[in-house]
Amino acid sequence: MSETAGSRAASLAHLRSDGLTRGDPIPLPLTMAAIFHTPGDSTGFNQYGRFSNPTWDALEEVLSHLEGAPTVGFPSGMAAISAVFFALLKAGDRVLLPADGYHATRALAERFLKPFGVAYDERPTATFLDGGFDGYSLVFVETPSNPRLDICDIAAVAAATRKAGARFVVDNTTMTPFGQRPLDLGADIVVAADTKAPNGHSDVLFGHVASRDEAVVAAVREWRQAAGAIPGPFEAWLLHRGLETLEVRFDRMCSSAETIARRLQAHKAITGLRYPGLEGDPSHNLARAQMERFGFLVSFELATEAKAEAFIDGCALMHSTTSFGGVHTSAERRSKRGDAVPPGFVRLSVGCEPVEELWKAIETSLEAAER
Repeated sequence: MSETAGSRAASLAHLRSDGLTRGDPIPLPLTMAAIFHTPGDSTGFNQYGRFSNPTWDALEEVLSHLEGAPTVGFPSGMAAISAVFFALLKAGDRVLLPADGYHATRALAERFLKPFGVAYDERPTATFLDGGFDGYSLVFVETPSNPRLDICDIAAVAAATRKAGARFVVDNTTMTPFGQRPLDLGADIVVAADTKAPNGHSDVLFGHVASRDEAVVAAVREWRQAAGAIPGPFEAWLLHRGLETLEVRFDRMCSSAETIARRLQAHKAITGLRYPGLEGDPSHNLARAQMERFGFLVSFELATEAKAEAFIDGCALMHSTTSFGGVHTSAERRSKRGDAVPPGFVRLSVGCEPVEELWKAIETSLEAAER
């Protein structure tokens, strides 16, 4: 962890200190209110729950601290992505999307952007620079991609999109601000599903948009208010609590994933292993250059659909679930979600269990699935 990341982690839990007076609670209070007391001219004060909430404000302060940029919160990661699209695009614009990233982003473009006159193209993450970016209003990439974990050069894409006059958006869900900092590498906008590792406890949906462009932040915030795509205060409070332990959880998860990926590499049942931290991975050199950690996701293939399902269901320290980034190790056979991957393809999300116990459970389940 770099000194900058260490400083961010150390001060995160103390951001409220300057505003505290004697007798104030140290933990963030939860403000459950749809209306506020607003006599006279109430400009600059909370007025209505669709406009603002003190719990949002505190959460967005923490997210802004982590991102190093103004941040706007949303009730899910897809709500954050939708806000960027609908606040910044207009009929006649063209968007470039990753062909191998999260499928819901492409579905949103096909089902809703296209009828509004916004065209889109797709391009693989690993070759995202090929073909240039002329003619695009907005370029959107997810790196590492979900679920194959391919990577693109953020700084190079940022330079090329800037030259082409396009806004560049990076979905940083798989890495969090402690693993990768796209804005520092030149991206215009970051979106993320805080449902995953930032919250960490698999009990809330949340997302955010961050940008150092004041016009972008203003447009996204205005769209949130007008469309009503607002987060609930309780969800904001839960995420605020989760963020206070993100650095320690993320460190444990990434360290364990590196250990487990190396052991999976030597296992006879495993093929097609992908993890950016492995020296032989196609993304390794680029990952070393632009990522602060290698992440907690590992992907690989087992010989058949049945073996993949047996491995996941038979592992005592693993949940079969479609999300990732929680304290519990989880896995999913991704072809059943419609991803273009083989039937035995597994996306593994390493959690916070002690690594040696976790590996024993994984190894035991792999051996049983092979019988």
